[in-house]
Amino acid sequence: MLIKKRSHWCLIASGMVSLVLFMTLLYSGSSDGGLRRNSSRLRHDYQLMGRPLYKLDLGWPKNPEIFTGEVFCVAVNQDAAVVYVAQRGANVPKVLVFTTEGEFLMSWNTTTLEMPHGMFLADASSKDPTIWITDVGGGPYGHSIKQYSPSGKLLQVLGTPGKAGSGLDPLQFDQPAEIFVHESGEMYIVDGDGGMNNRLIKLSKDQKVLWMHAEKGQGLAQFYIPHSVSVDSAQRVWVADRGNKRIQVFNSITGDWLGTWGSCFTEDAPYSVRLTPDKKYFVVVQLNTNQITLLDAPPVGLIGQCKVASVIQLAEDVKPHLVDLDLKAGALYVAEIGAQQAQKFTPFSLGGSLL
Repeated sequence: MLIKKRSHWCLIASGMVSLVLFMTLLYSGSSDGGLRRNSSRLRHDYQLMGRPLYKLDLGWPKNPEIFTGEVFCVAVNQDAAVVYVAQRGANVPKVLVFTTEGEFLMSWNTTTLEMPHGMFLADASSKDPTIWITDVGGGPYGHSIKQYSPSGKLLQVLGTPGKAGSGLDPLQFDQPAEIFVHESGEMYIVDGDGGMNNRLIKLSKDQKVLWMHAEKGQGLAQFYIPHSVSVDSAQRVWVADRGNKRIQVFNSITGDWLGTWGSCFTEDAPYSVRLTPDKKYFVVVQLNTNQITLLDAPPVGLIGQCKVASVIQLAEDVKPHLVDLDLKAGALYVAEIGAQQAQKFTPFSLGGSLL
């Protein structure tokens, strides 16, 4: 009887030890409350709802410990198979460069970037692609939009560095959120991320203002924190009007207002707007609900109302901010402020609905 009792207690003790070891491994590094040390747990915790369109690539990047700051934006050069990731923080490299397979290539140790917010890769198919980065910093290099070479050499600056303003000649910004450079060389800028301006500006190839919407408010063609901008092949400009929890659509030639999507954003605002390479879906992230939402793209000539096709529910406090897509492979890259990382999602090759 004594032997049986001892055996019974040994089994219980062994089970408790195994449980403690499992919990220790699961939550290792979390005692300091730091999000960065929890990243391995955050990376694996997500759910798919609706049509399964994307799945997480757990092997990208190969060395996630290279992320050392808050990751705000990402840009992909699909022709060179290179991914640029911008992060913020004291004494951290502002831009990290990876291959699309996850190998770390280099970092930019430039002193000309203060607080990167949005990023866009232009002329990917040319021999001289460039990376545009919006800077919302309040120092001598902030309130501007900068163009860099792939190695991080500063090429030119839009705006008046270090001076927030609303001027058009010379051009001024106040916390510019994002830029979209069309293949024609024309630029679309949303300005700003909580500053004095609430503007959508279209510039010509030689950087002259072609049209602009600059009123703060809730009405048509008015903005409150315009946060992301994209242009589709049907001459439509899509703007994530974050403060108003909606997406507004404009004619890219005339600037005329075409429509609004709002019914999909009752819980949280849209932070990004990007079109998938097959032009079937818009990718919209919602930072506070930690979601990546794919909306059906409307046909040419119709705006209608937004319709959710799929949702990727990320873990709590991941805080997705802005995205970019590989226009060849279709992969989706997400910049995450809370998790302090960028993640890669690859498209499923199957359709149907999740049960």
